[in-house]
Amino acid sequence: FLGSVLRRAGCVRSCEEPRLGAVSRHRAAEEVRADFQRRVPYSYLQRAYIQLNKLEEAANAAHTFFMANPEHMEIQQDLENYKTTSGKVSLIDLEARQHMEDYTAGVRHYDKEEYELAIEFLERALKGYYSEDEDCQIMCEGPQRFEEHEHLDYKAGLYEAIADHYMQVLACKHDCVRELATRSGRISPIENFLPLHYDYLQFAYYRVGDYIKALECAKSYLLFHPDDEDVLENAGYYEGLLEGTVDPATIKPRKEAKTLLRRHKLESHLLQVAAAGLGYAYTEPNYWNRYGPRQDEHSVPSSISSEPEDGPQLSLTKKPMPKPDRELKEGGPLLYSDVKFVYNSQQLNGTQRVLLDNVISEEQCRELHRVASGIMLAGDGYRGKTSPHTPNERFEGATVLKALKYGYEGRVPLKSARLFYDISEKARRIVQSYFLLNSTLYFSYTHLVCRTALSGQQERRNDLSHPIHADNCLLDPEANECWKEPPAYTFRDYSALLYMNADFEGGEFIFTEMDAKTVTASIKPKCGRMISFSSGGENPHGVKAVTKGQRCAVALWFTLDPLYRELERIQADEVIAMLDQEHLGPSEMNINPKDEL
Repeated sequence: FLGSVLRRAGCVRSCEEPRLGAVSRHRAAEEVRADFQRRVPYSYLQRAYIQLNKLEEAANAAHTFFMANPEHMEIQQDLENYKTTSGKVSLIDLEARQHMEDYTAGVRHYDKEEYELAIEFLERALKGYYSEDEDCQIMCEGPQRFEEHEHLDYKAGLYEAIADHYMQVLACKHDCVRELATRSGRISPIENFLPLHYDYLQFAYYRVGDYIKALECAKSYLLFHPDDEDVLENAGYYEGLLEGTVDPATIKPRKEAKTLLRRHKLESHLLQVAAAGLGYAYTEPNYWNRYGPRQDEHSVPSSISSEPEDGPQLSLTKKPMPKPDRELKEGGPLLYSDVKFVYNSQQLNGTQRVLLDNVISEEQCRELHRVASGIMLAGDGYRGKTSPHTPNERFEGATVLKALKYGYEGRVPLKSARLFYDISEKARRIVQSYFLLNSTLYFSYTHLVCRTALSGQQERRNDLSHPIHADNCLLDPEANECWKEPPAYTFRDYSALLYMNADFEGGEFIFTEMDAKTVTASIKPKCGRMISFSSGGENPHGVKAVTKGQRCAVALWFTLDPLYRELERIQADEVIAMLDQEHLGPSEMNINPKDEL
């Protein structure tokens, strides 16, 4: 064994330097590798192409960067500008993984019932997947970092050193399954990715009359999920169709699927042995998770009836939403007699949604509007960016603590500043009560916001005031997924928007499907109207362009986790508590909204 290792090392070393040059020229530092993984060079390329007036190349570079950095607002806006100025709609991801592109195309054709094209793309995707897997395995054999040891203090013996290095290589190889199922810029993979290829193919081959291939793909899928009742039933039906012509027992699962799964199980076994014997911390992930009868990103292949006269059935049911970590309820009391119920979730075509009117009065709307004009700063909450979502509008905002500070300083009436605090608390109590939450709902962020249409920039607008998004996950319309991972505010549980005026044009609040295109509900703001909803991927939403005037609202986000309470709100609570005691001067309050914890 060790002789083989020495020969292999000598072979690598003898060809590496003559062909690639010195190590310093082809082994990049970790920081450089991280920048390339995040596609940072494309951000620079975009700027360079702009200087050369090559708008098409700049647009493709921007799109390539954006695919790995979907939260980057500036690039998002740049892309909108390219579409407007150059008329370019078809953008190319220059770093797209071909197997992922082929898979997406195959599913698209499958959904359109274009089964021959679906087969062509899905088979090509499988071939690309296994080729990428081979590359991934080889790349794992490069240098590794020993994070628990300082290199100079590392005193391991021969077998310990081999084991330390090999376990890192093995863990890397084992993770190739996740790596190949993960889209650019995402942390979470597409669930059940590799088996889904065979699931789609078994049904597509049936629909084009190739029952041998249908059975072969069904058996390949069952390698990963041997207890899947739907596909077991399908396989039995295909065997029945082949009786008298081919012996179904001679049709085996695909060799490459068997090989990969065998290797994957062996890797898992070795990693668990190492965890037990060498003190490694290791938990085996479920790389091919399924929730419910199917879990994929589009329509799912359905069970095939076992009755030949019925023939196969294709279900077009939508993907089930992830099961929430709490029981969802609604319809609780509104607590205040003047608050008027308008629509519930069913009437708004969604889940955990409610529309209310008269949450605040006309006079309170006017007073809030007056205080807003005295305390709001352009770009507040967006690092001073005056147009964070669209260059066609100016965005202004202010927090509760800032309002109270200005009240103490006499820059706005203290009564008006307190109103902002009180009505946000009223909204919190209504949301907690209506959705029948059995634990306290805390403020996560409170923001008084106004969006103003900029004159001279409203002709031929095709953008939104606020792009379609979800509040606690990264919406991925192409994958029909919402990834609950950073930089999303994953701790947010409920959201609410309390509107202050209606004297503007445009600015409707919209809910959509997860495709970010299909509108399920549209709400016209007006004084005292409040829309509230759960913050997850079940409620993608956005704001249509404000084309004239100014649209103002109190935006509220809530959490059930006290660890993520809004710090400024805690300070504001302390200020209000002192207010309720003796009248104290501003100097005794010691309020600074810029304090950092």
